[in-house]
Amino acid sequence: MTATGTGTSQRVVTTRSARANAHIGRHAQTIAIAVVLVALLIFFAFSADQFATTGNLLNLLRQIAPTLIVATAMTFVISTSGIDLSVGSTVALSGSLLAIVLQHGWSPTVALIAILALGALIGFVNGWFSSYQNIPPFIVTLAMLSIMRGTALRATEGYSTPINGDLWIVQIGQGRIAGVPVPAILAVVVALVGWLVLTRTPFGRYVIGLGSNGESLRRTGVNTRKVGLTVYVLTGVAAAVAGVLIATRLSSGSSNAGSGFELEVITAVVLGGTSLFGGRASMLGTILGALTLGVIANGLVLLHVSPFYVQIVQGGILLLAIFANSKVWAKFGAIRK
Repeated sequence: MTATGTGTSQRVVTTRSARANAHIGRHAQTIAIAVVLVALLIFFAFSADQFATTGNLLNLLRQIAPTLIVATAMTFVISTSGIDLSVGSTVALSGSLLAIVLQHGWSPTVALIAILALGALIGFVNGWFSSYQNIPPFIVTLAMLSIMRGTALRATEGYSTPINGDLWIVQIGQGRIAGVPVPAILAVVVALVGWLVLTRTPFGRYVIGLGSNGESLRRTGVNTRKVGLTVYVLTGVAAAVAGVLIATRLSSGSSNAGSGFELEVITAVVLGGTSLFGGRASMLGTILGALTLGVIANGLVLLHVSPFYVQIVQGGILLLAIFANSKVWAKFGAIRK
């Protein structure tokens, strides 16, 4: 009986150890980015005097809010093995048109609804061509990137359009609740909802299933085209929200806003462990990825490093993240399994 009991105990321990290793393997990249983020926070806290101050940290959260909001939606898109390169141009067009219609006397409420509807329309076009016409998302959204940026330039003629600071809508970008910037609160809410939808709803399972094996998902009766269309609508609306946040924070709309924004968003998502090939996603990783990019940009500025180097760093991080995503962590996860 003793030998049998010992053998059973060993099997239980072995099973638990295997489960723990498998769990670590599935979340290896998320754990890694969390470690990197903590290391960066410690480094900048000791090397930059103003970094760890309450004012700077709140400002950091406000700055990364647009990135986090769009990255949350982009996680769904990339999980389906798609991509949306038009988010930066949508940000520019949304902010520019918001400023223009407000100058023409539109009600801020009506203007806000119209801009969000515009974002949904842009996402619908991306999703319709990608999901229903089977045109590669890279091509579709690249074309939309050019169209939306050109439209923003035509609408503004290259000039920034000011927004009246007395309008209530400006508080979306500049306001605070209990000392916390409104954009930061909005970003946290969006990220939380995104996590719940991805991990706790059938739609989240459909998104992952579409990226891992779309044909099998279709045979179960799921309208995979509708799922694909929906994720692009989500990114369109999210980009419009980001455009509103940036325009109201700066009290002006500009066709130059959002330049390189798509790079930052995609980097945050991939850095967090979401596979560019679809079928694997981590909303927590996306949040950590966005925070990491924000900390790097903020810390480098406080260390008086030229802001021109920020994009160089982001590009390098994206390359390393893709390499780790497709090579290192994939092999690590396979070993753990």
